[in-house]
Amino acid sequence: QLQLVESGGGLVQAGASLRLSCAASGRTASMRPMGWFRQAPGKEREFVAAISTRGGSTGYADSVKGRFTIDRDNAKNTVYLQMNSLTPEDTAVYFCAAGKLLSAAGQGADDYDYWGQGTQVTVSS
Repeated sequence: QLQLVESGGGLVQAGASLRLSCAASGRTASMRPMGWFRQAPGKEREFVAAISTRGGSTGYADSVKGRFTIDRDNAKNTVYLQMNSLTPEDTAVYFCAAGKLLSAAGQGADDYDYWGQGTQVTVSS
């Protein structure tokens, strides 16, 4: 079993930055790709970013490319999402997810086995 706990969300103004963290507990955390998804009110959950098991490969949604950066520290079993130049369109609940053991980092929700509870990010204009 794997547990994921997100932190770092909050209320910021447009143009600001936030850094989300996702702490994973469980022996297999470092052997799984990790991803971030988000869900805005009235919308479906959407892919934001993903990172491979050792961090050598990353992927981003077009809407965040160039503004968001995902990275991981396997020694701490923690994944981060650095979010810069935030806009009101980034307002959502952000979820951390752990993918299938030793698999590639996918962009679909079905590629992930474990999910955190989410952290709210609100960007005011």
